[in-house]
Amino acid sequence: MIRPSELPLAADGSLYHIHLTSSTLADKVLLVGDPGRVEMFKGIFDSVEHESRNRELHALTGTYHGTRMTALSTGMGCDNIDIVMTELDAALHVEGGEWKAESDRHLQLVRIGTSGSLQEEIDCGSRVAAACAVGLDGLMNYYKEWNTPLPEMEHAFAAHMALPEGTAHPYCVQGSSLLLGQVGADMHQGITATAPGFYGPQGRAVRLHPSMEDLNGKLASFEWHTYSRMFRTSRNARQTRNIREARTLRVTNLEMETSAIYGFSHLLGHDALTVCLIIANRPKGTFLNDYHEPMRQLVGTVVERMA
Repeated sequence: MIRPSELPLAADGSLYHIHLTSSTLADKVLLVGDPGRVEMFKGIFDSVEHESRNRELHALTGTYHGTRMTALSTGMGCDNIDIVMTELDAALHVEGGEWKAESDRHLQLVRIGTSGSLQEEIDCGSRVAAACAVGLDGLMNYYKEWNTPLPEMEHAFAAHMALPEGTAHPYCVQGSSLLLGQVGADMHQGITATAPGFYGPQGRAVRLHPSMEDLNGKLASFEWHTYSRMFRTSRNARQTRNIREARTLRVTNLEMETSAIYGFSHLLGHDALTVCLIIANRPKGTFLNDYHEPMRQLVGTVVERMA
């Protein structure tokens, strides 16, 4: 029995924050930050079987072309991801506060978000898929089970960044190669950096100033040379083939959730990918104010490829 204070449940027996259970959660999960963005899925799914709302967490489970999916908003930041990922996994393994027999289910999670580009040539309106994530947030270091899966990359990144004393030690984790090929094969691919905030932690100065000068320039100049197993899709994104290739990955963009999603997925045995619409180009100083139509198109693309 799990004590109610450790994993609280709502009155209907669902997980306290996400208001989902094993039966209302699909194995394919589409994560968005904005709860209003979940409304887009009502116009895309062929049918809807479940909907719940709690604070910034809006869940919708339905079917698209015979494939069952759950769309779920997370709000902003890795602190929210800590809640969402823990409870999504618990929905598969806990019922009525009791551990179930080992579940053979695992989740395929795709975060569809917005982000700022750190590379001048990746302009506003572009799509970026995260092959890897580097976390500046420190969240995964709070878990005893965490043992960095990419130690050489982590050490190289930490040495390159030389972060100020007192900041969290960075961590590196790879996303799902399968989902990268299935969903993001025709997108910009690279390393997504995850910050614990929007202003100072992303190098913005308003009245207060970042503790690290040229944070974004240092991030943008980091490169990681890797030779890894990748998956590429056919042109219609319905067939994959297994290949190995040498790659040089750069830090393409900066946002606030991906490292935690990848970290929890690595520990808990799920597949995860983040794809972002670029709405700001930090080197150029440009911003895409009206990105609703490009976001609708990206959501539609991801749903189609996940199906």
